[in-house]
Amino acid sequence: MRADFVAREVFTGLRRNVTMTIAMVLTTAISLGLVGTGLLAVRTIDRTEELYSDRVEVQVALTADVSASDTDCTQAICAAVKSRLEGTQGVESVRFENQQSAYERYQKLFAGQTLADLVRPQSLPATLRVRLSDQAAGAQAVRQAMTDQVGVHNVIDQRDVVSKLFDFLGGVRNVTFALALVQAIAALLLISNTVQVSAFTRRTEVGVMRLVGATRWYTQLPFLIEAVVTGVIGALIAVGGLITGKFLFIDSLLSGIVSNGVVPPIEIADIIWVSPILVMIGAGIAAITGYITLRLYVRL
Repeated sequence: MRADFVAREVFTGLRRNVTMTIAMVLTTAISLGLVGTGLLAVRTIDRTEELYSDRVEVQVALTADVSASDTDCTQAICAAVKSRLEGTQGVESVRFENQQSAYERYQKLFAGQTLADLVRPQSLPATLRVRLSDQAAGAQAVRQAMTDQVGVHNVIDQRDVVSKLFDFLGGVRNVTFALALVQAIAALLLISNTVQVSAFTRRTEVGVMRLVGATRWYTQLPFLIEAVVTGVIGALIAVGGLITGKFLFIDSLLSGIVSNGVVPPIEIADIIWVSPILVMIGAGIAAITGYITLRLYVRL
């Protein structure tokens, strides 16, 4: 098999159907870009779960009178609550946070935002922050232990807040994958049409090659390579779009929650991790679609 002949035929086919080739590349790029976004969302969910695996706590907020009068949890009511928490099954440690400490943490969390100016130390409750050794059973045990406990205002399980974050990220993932599926169908149809048009425009020379003994596989190979090339180019454009989107949009959009440690940042390494997957998907789908089209609709 002459490699120079195959390469020449591939180049000729791409140039001859340039408008359809561009449309196929762009459609593939959009589809793979959405797949890449979904994969980054999955990776972010996994890393966020790792981030919160040892940070999620149960917060026991104390009543206003206890919060205002006890700054170090040495008085009877706060000390009794803390002692009961420390003896609860599934609890690893209990840390007291007074109103001033809660205010400082609040200011750091919402630095530069209007919310930071609306809160005063006395408006925040003192809190017993409970770290759990058993996330599921420990949280339930703390809730039961604090039921009708004197000095306790409410119990906040941070897992409830984190689960909402995971639901949001999961929603982003599902939407992008759904849009990617629609774009993928369009890309498949374009690939199939392009292969058929390319084969039709070169039916004479292909017919001559078959008459002089060329195998069917040899005559089909240039069309398959054309499809793979467009798929790979589309994947590379998708990767470039993800990198551009990271610096122009994602970094600024997530800057607040990333700087506060709510979610981990999306790094270039994450996009590099996604890139070969997109290239393989682009090349694989293009090759399979081209092969099926040639077998079912084109007689070469």
